[in-house]
Amino acid sequence: MANVLLIIGVIAIINGGVFMGALTSGSQQRANYHTETKEDRLLRLKVGRISVFVGVLLIILAIFLHLLF
Repeated sequence: MANVLLIIGVIAIINGGVFMGALTSGSQQRANYHTETKEDRLLRLKVGRISVFVGVLLIILAIFLHLLF
């Protein structure tokens, strides 16, 4: 069970990095910034933050379950 939570947590953190633009090049970030609206950017960052938060929680839960059992 802990392994599954760990894998899902890592995937959620990677997903958050993609949504926040942390895993793109500088030229791609500039292109995204100039082609999206402010509302779209805020929504994308909100989804990214939530995804990273869920991923961190799942990893903490996986570590706790691993230590417990």
